[in-house]
Parts: sequence; C-alpha cells; structure tokens
Amino acid sequence: MSDGARVDTPEQAAFREHCRSWLAANHPGEPPVRLPQSAIEIMNSDQMDFLQAWQKSAYDAGLVGCDYPEFCGGGGHTSFQRIANDEMIRAKTPILPNVIGLGMAAPTILNHASDELKAELLPRLLSGEDIWCQGFSEPGAGSDLASVQTFAEPTDDGKWVINGHKVWTSLAHFASWMIILVRTDKSHKYDGLSYFVVPIKSALGKGVTVRPLIKMTGELGFNEVLFENLVVDDRMRLDELGKGWQVAMTTLLFERGAGNLDAPRAGGMTSKASFTTSVSAVVKLAKETMRGGKPVSDDPVMRDKIMQELVREEGFIQTSRRGRVPELTDHPMRIPLQGKVQVSELHQRTANLAMEVGGAKGSLYLGDDAALEGGQWTLGYMNSFGFTIAAGTSEVQRNILGERVLGLPKSK
Repeated sequence: MSDGARVDTPEQAAFREHCRSWLAANHPGEPPVRLPQSAIEIMNSDQMDFLQAWQKSAYDAGLVGCDYPEFCGGGGHTSFQRIANDEMIRAKTPILPNVIGLGMAAPTILNHASDELKAELLPRLLSGEDIWCQGFSEPGAGSDLASVQTFAEPTDDGKWVINGHKVWTSLAHFASWMIILVRTDKSHKYDGLSYFVVPIKSALGKGVTVRPLIKMTGELGFNEVLFENLVVDDRMRLDELGKGWQVAMTTLLFERGAGNLDAPRAGGMTSKASFTTSVSAVVKLAKETMRGGKPVSDDPVMRDKIMQELVREEGFIQTSRRGRVPELTDHPMRIPLQGKVQVSELHQRTANLAMEVGGAKGSLYLGDDAALEGGQWTLGYMNSFGFTIAAGTSEVQRNILGERVLGLPKSK
C-alpha cells in the first residue's frame, strides 16, 4: 500500500480509483516511434504528436491540472494531482511533453497573471495543445540571471517592442508561447526587470527566429531565440512593471521542485527511454554484463559502488517523504531546495556507474546493436550533465541553500 493510499480522504480514494480504472483502459501502449529520455529532448513531430495526444487524453480524463481552479481549465481540487502523478507513474505511462508549461509557466501564470489571462492561456497549456518554453538565459546572462539584456521598450499606444537574444531554450522549436524575463529599465539591475508571456509560433518570421542547437548527443532540444521588434500587448505582462525578478523567483521556485503546487508528472513506460536514472537498472545491467567469465555483479568493488548508490537513492526517497511532514522539518525550504541538487547529481552518478559496469561497451551509441541497451545508457550519461546545470547549477543551488537556509554570509 502506498503512502498516498494510507492518507487518502474518501474523495481522494475515489479519485485514485478513477485514475487506476481510466489508465487500465486507456494506456497508450508502446509508442510507434523512439521516445526521448525526457521531454526537453523531443526532436521531431512524430515524437511530439504521440506525446501531445497522450497529455490531451490524460487532461480530458481529469489527470492533469487537477488542483488548478475550474475557471482556468483545472479540476478545482486540492492534493489530487499527487494522486494522479502516483498512478500515472505506477501504470508506467509515457512522459508529459509540456514540461516547461506544466512545471514553470502554469504556476507562474496562476500566481501572477490576471484572471482573464489565466482563463485564456491555462486550459490549452494543461491539455498540452500549446507547448511552452522559458526565455531566461542569454549569451551573457546564465547563472547571473539578473544581468539579462533583452529589452522591452514601451510604445505610445500601450504596447511593448522586444529586442534581444535568448539561448538554451528547451522546446522552443515546438513552442506556441514563452515565459520571458526582459529588461524594461537599464538603470536598475533588479528593479529594471519585467516579466511577460509572448507568442512564439505565431510570430515566427515576424519578430521571432528560432535556431536549433545540436547537443553533444547529436540530438536537438535546445534552441536560441532571437527577437527583432516583436510587438506584444501590455496585458501580456505578469505582475507590475519592474517586478520581473520577483515573478522569476516564483518560476525558479517551482522549477527547482520547491513550489506549493504539485506539477503534473507521468512516466516510467517500459521502453528503453525510461530507466537511465534508476539504480535498480544498474543492478540488472551488472548481473547481465560479463567480465572475465563472471557477471560484473560478482565483483566486490563494483558491488560496493552499486550499494552506495542504492543507499543514496533510498535516502533521497525517504528524505522526500520526510519533507511532506511539517513536524519533521526544521526549515520549510531545506528539503525542497536541496532536492534538485540531490536528484540531478544522483542521476549523474547512476549513469556514470552504468558506464563503469559496461566497460568498453559504454563507448557505443544509439543504433549499435552491441551498445548497452541500444545506446540508451550512453545517451543518459551525456544527458545527465545538463540536469546539474539547468535551473541553476549545483554550485548556485548550494549557495542558495547556504544563504537562505543555513544563514551563511552571501558569497561574493
């Protein structure tokens, strides 16, 4: 019995049963195309079409956006999304493709947009019909986010003209909309920032250019986005002028998993794209990989390394459980803020351990019959480095923990 089942209210228990029944009858099955390991690596329309159809069906069944208000396309419930997430993962479903929208844009819009804008944008975001991307990083502003220079200039008729350059923009090649942090006053670093939602797809060639960036994996996913005199209405601004930094902190709070609203989450499909963050999958790999006539799992050194990662993985799971019990937490942000550091570095160590288990086969890649799980472990190893950079590097995250949780002096 899961933790969730033990504490479900009667209404939640009924919803859990609805999720299980619907998933049993409507699981999309094995995909007709090779799926990416995560949503930010979706490359082509065949992948996106399959995953968008899955998100739309889950949304129509009430499994996505459960805790959002009804007037903006949600279910109007409280603590139902965690149940839907539990059941979608238990059923080993495909991932939800609109990861930027669900995890960052939606809660930011909910907290800072007008009711009119919420009702306009959130239903199609939650359903996956509109894909979203995030316009934060720039060529000269990465970890120092407050240094962004993309500029929005006001016009006499109450609009804004945006010029600038965003980079490392996941899913921009599919996105209909972008959440974007821009500078509206060059005389103030923080108070000169404002936050908008802007159209991407409808503005291609009319103020917006999207250029894909090829990663070391050979896959797409990242992009650079250039703005040249893109005109947007003032109603697309979130919160007050000059409050962009505060709005961005809301986005980053949810991106780092520390927000007060569960993001819709699915996955675990039993395909070759779903396992490269699991230490138990490394155990299986070690049992099946032979070295010197014996399984790698018989090597005492490798067994010790694998056990260390199993302990870390279980520790992360139990720490996350502890974080849901207020009486067991001495600081409300300690566990949520450390989670991003822990999970990204755990995934990186797990993939690295798989490379060590596989030995020379770890150098083989997608499409090679002799590669580890068709090359998925090698792909996962390379992808793992991005997760320790995205949403703030591990170094930045440790600074945040030190300053905001431990009360250490601000680093210089």
